[in-house]
Amino acid sequence: MTYRMLIGGDWVEGERGTYPIVNPATEQEVGGAPEASAAQAVAATEAAAAAFPAWSRTPPESRAALLAKAADAVRGATEQHSIAFPPAEIPTTPLAPGALMGAVVERRPVGVVACITPYNFPAVNCAGKIGPALAMGNTVVIKPAPQDPLAVIRLVEVFDEVGFPPGVVNIITGSGPEVGEAIVASPHTDMVSFTGSTGVGQAIGSVAGGGMKRLLLELGGKGAALVFDDADLKKVIPQLVSTWAFHSGQICTAPTRVIAHRDVYEHLLAGMAQAAGHLKVGDPTEKDTVVGPVITETHRDRVQSMIDAGKAAGASVRAGGDLPDIDTGYYIAPTLLADCKPDADAVQQEFFGPVVVALPFDDEDEAVALANDTEFGLYDYVFSSDSGRAMRVARQLRSGNVGLNTLQRHHEAAFGGMKQSGVGRDGGSFGLHAYSEMQSIIWPS
Repeated sequence: MTYRMLIGGDWVEGERGTYPIVNPATEQEVGGAPEASAAQAVAATEAAAAAFPAWSRTPPESRAALLAKAADAVRGATEQHSIAFPPAEIPTTPLAPGALMGAVVERRPVGVVACITPYNFPAVNCAGKIGPALAMGNTVVIKPAPQDPLAVIRLVEVFDEVGFPPGVVNIITGSGPEVGEAIVASPHTDMVSFTGSTGVGQAIGSVAGGGMKRLLLELGGKGAALVFDDADLKKVIPQLVSTWAFHSGQICTAPTRVIAHRDVYEHLLAGMAQAAGHLKVGDPTEKDTVVGPVITETHRDRVQSMIDAGKAAGASVRAGGDLPDIDTGYYIAPTLLADCKPDADAVQQEFFGPVVVALPFDDEDEAVALANDTEFGLYDYVFSSDSGRAMRVARQLRSGNVGLNTLQRHHEAAFGGMKQSGVGRDGGSFGLHAYSEMQSIIWPS
């Protein structure tokens, strides 16, 4: 197939040609993605800015109807979040005479939103950004991750086919950072919605700050799973083991730090290690495969080097630890590193691969301290049969999200991180808040 980019309603080729997209399981090229120039990136923001006035004035019902053509449903897309206040008696001041004042606060679209998406959820993450952004009247410029943009291009084709006006939805692709940097720096860009690494998020923030651009950043994580001595290990172990299988550990919300009470520590690790031995690593197209590849050769080497460094720093290997014996593809064995020091890089840094580290604790205060002792704060978990204790502990965790006895999500709940895990919240109606500005209108009654 030939893949093109959408700029201002026109499907165009990259001015710098194409670059190869590689299947990480086979190391074979599956297609070529457009290699945009920085000028094309700026042109996309210009097209979005030109389309913004008309699209922002389009009735919410009409925006929702178009979105409904591109998806089965758009929940809450027509809600404008207008808040009327009762009249308030305001005394005379040097600025103005007193009066009975009325007020209403309404939400307005931000403008042009740059939607920069990650490789681990290419189409789903993109939909989660452009859905609420478009519903609130913004126009968008989409920059998918360089490793796998082809599905996102196909998704944008759907938006074009169902009749979105030219310039409302634009997509730019490229293998290097230049295109993303141009989109973020463009004076036409009013907001940046980014999901990815903390380092890139910090770079985006430094550029966006100069232009006072609104930011929604969902960044790295080092999820803590606090397992108390009264937890049901038969239910806990399968959930923790899923960290290795789900996206091969390439997910920022995964419980990659197991912090277990000393009374159940060895039992828990033994169960996890036993389960690791039954997880087939290999080609994801084979039905019995459980753990597929990581995204690139470079990333595989990075994850393995972190495992090796953890071993050198004194961690004991309870499962995995070495590269699997597979000739083709970028695979990492499900790895469990135990008895790590709290300040070790293996405990503090995000692997973004099928690696779990484990530490013991003796009491509740120590468990909370260990959980909070990283720069991240995206998603933590508490496992205990005492629901009161689980809730009490959750409220002490410096994490934007906490799961109690489950790894399951609630898609209407606010989602986002604390500390170095991000800025802002989306999810459900909170996504509509994220992609809008509040405007207060005041008048004398």
